[in-house]
Amino acid sequence: MTRITTIGFDADDTLWHNERFFRLTQDHFAELLADYTDRATLMARLLDAERRNLGHYGFGIKGFVLSMIETAIEVTEERVPASVIAQLLAAGQEMLHHPIELLPDVEVAIAALAPSHRLVLITKGDLLDQERKLAQSGLGEMFDAVEIVSHKTPQTYAAIFTRHGDGPEAALMVGNSMRSDVIPPILAGGWGVYVPHGLVWEIEYAEPPLTHPRYRTLASLGSLPELVGWIDGS
Repeated sequence: MTRITTIGFDADDTLWHNERFFRLTQDHFAELLADYTDRATLMARLLDAERRNLGHYGFGIKGFVLSMIETAIEVTEERVPASVIAQLLAAGQEMLHHPIELLPDVEVAIAALAPSHRLVLITKGDLLDQERKLAQSGLGEMFDAVEIVSHKTPQTYAAIFTRHGDGPEAALMVGNSMRSDVIPPILAGGWGVYVPHGLVWEIEYAEPPLTHPRYRTLASLGSLPELVGWIDGS
């Protein structure tokens, strides 16, 4: 097997908590619109809006808030009170300023791998928000490069792992999204390692490539150094 020289890490829900704040805001959203529609219908309409708007707003909190506002306008037939819009905007501001909480074993895994491998943070989302999270995490200096991208495609990974390493064949990507962090790097020729977070945004769902020789699942990032050592033959 080709030795791994570059390791890519997803950020949200791989290094620190993120999706649970979206879920809490969705709960508040459902409470605000409870007089107009039931929760199941509201969440389905919100998901539809998020899918439509990805091409316009990209990934992240700002696009999420705009999708909530759009959904509120739709389900109320343009009668949504200004006070509800104000509360949705306030919820988005709160999400943008929420303190970063690292997931278990993150610091240990990164510290173990940093001396021997090039580490690259590869994340989607709003540029300013992702930069804020990385700065607050205290992990910034441990990465050799940071790539904040619009989409995670095989071509994206091939370019990043060539730019910051020895190509995708000598690279491994680890993350909590099967659709974005696992399948595309495998298609590019690298390794895809899935670390489940428990909360999965429906848009990021995909079936795992269970039979692919370069696919692995880990219970936590704490097992990543051992896996990399096995691949490298050490």
